[in-house]
Amino acid sequence: METGALAREGKKRLSPRSGAGRSARCALDITVLMGGPSSERDISLVSGKAVADALERRGHRVTRADISPRDAGALDRKGIDLVFPVLHGWFGEDGQVQALCESRGLTYVGSGPEASRLGMNKDAAKIVFRQAGLCTPDWIVVERADAAGRGGRGPACLGLPVVLKPVDGGSSVDVTIARDEAGRDAALEALLAAHGRALVERFVKGRELTVGILGEQALPVIQIVPAREFYDKVAKYADGAGTQYVFDHGLSDDLVRWLQRCAVEAHAALGCRDMSRVDFILDDAGSPCVLEVNTIPGFTSHSLLPMAAARVGIGFDELVDRLAAMAMRRRAGN
Repeated sequence: METGALAREGKKRLSPRSGAGRSARCALDITVLMGGPSSERDISLVSGKAVADALERRGHRVTRADISPRDAGALDRKGIDLVFPVLHGWFGEDGQVQALCESRGLTYVGSGPEASRLGMNKDAAKIVFRQAGLCTPDWIVVERADAAGRGGRGPACLGLPVVLKPVDGGSSVDVTIARDEAGRDAALEALLAAHGRALVERFVKGRELTVGILGEQALPVIQIVPAREFYDKVAKYADGAGTQYVFDHGLSDDLVRWLQRCAVEAHAALGCRDMSRVDFILDDAGSPCVLEVNTIPGFTSHSLLPMAAARVGIGFDELVDRLAAMAMRRRAGN
């Protein structure tokens, strides 16, 4: 699809009538949650600042709050119209913060507790993808007390190479591609020591692609071309990492539509709302395999949801304002 045509299509699909919303319409008292206790705290602080700054530019009254399970008092402040969680990883993205908001009757941006829990748990999410008829690479979960893995199958059943990652981590923290038994076993031992369990996934050779979801609509497909072995945390966030984000990827119109449809189906299968980012590997046969769904995508200068939105003419400030408007309409019941 030509770039201009894709942009026009995206703008049409994401018009106010499409359900994405245009703005929060009036000044709101918004608490932006950032930081948090997870290993992705540094990224969350950057994302949260960007979101808070954008909301202020749109005329909202913004309170920035760095909360944790031990100190969630910021949610008890009087007069909050909306909570905008920009907490990546454990506590912020696994349903805990969402449950705290719901227990207080607070309106918030993003997916609810159960969808957040599923999105954060790669094992549970992959089970849902399979149930929905979506392709996802074969995998097993290994726990510290059960080196044979679920059902007695060890990592060897997946062959080599394999990808090893935390079951409930993000930002590619502690992710390893192992190409021999020694590397696999060492990576598995490290993951079990750090996290208590590990997801071991069959390595699929192919192109790394991602599709952002805004409302219920898919944004343009981005191909990720890292200068490193794979799209790890350095490749994602470091200035000068050399990662390329390609919109003119040469995929056919039919394949683009297939990827976007799969992304929407994965988003819906988990019960997500407002936004997500769905990551794929496009294998050598041209079939998309869903890797994971990120329920609170990044909002940094390197982040892909804002990048895809900008491709169809939705600037950063408008993007966050649209997300606020979606949540407020949900509160209003329309």
